[in-house]
Amino acid sequence: MAPRANRPPPALAVHRATPADAAIMAAIHATSFIPPWDESAIMQLIASPGVLCLIGSAAEIVATPAGLLIARRAADEAELLTLAVAPPYRRAGLGRALLKQAIADLRASGATQLFLEVDEGNTAALALYHAFGARPVGHRPGYYESGANAVIFSLALSESPSDDGQIAEEPYEDQR
Repeated sequence: MAPRANRPPPALAVHRATPADAAIMAAIHATSFIPPWDESAIMQLIASPGVLCLIGSAAEIVATPAGLLIARRAADEAELLTLAVAPPYRRAGLGRALLKQAIADLRASGATQLFLEVDEGNTAALALYHAFGARPVGHRPGYYESGANAVIFSLALSESPSDDGQIAEEPYEDQR
């Protein structure tokens, strides 16, 4: 059951995905991206070292898997590979809950910087990333299959007050 505007928001839960979650994660991904990642691709990511796979649920009567986040860590850097929330559950805080948990888990694993790319027309995602303090550091023209441009963001995960999340180099722009 999806949340309704006149009802309080559902309780949210986020946990690490297991191989048993791959099919529902593929279904959620398909609600947000073309081409979607299939169950096999998600299963491989879940099994890969250094990959964080989270699934989020909205609980009203029973927990309904409704969102996912997949990030990959290498050394002290991480990359957000995908974040999706099924349409009936958007604007209920599930994307925020997934990103908050990912930041905590990545920070605990030793990552100090998170990079991500987002369609420059995805205003909801842009607002979410800005709310967490992410800063634009680059641009990729025509990055998505649709031809849409991507904005590259960097988010400092370090708790050090001297780390402002900025990159010392000039922003990188992919010339694809």
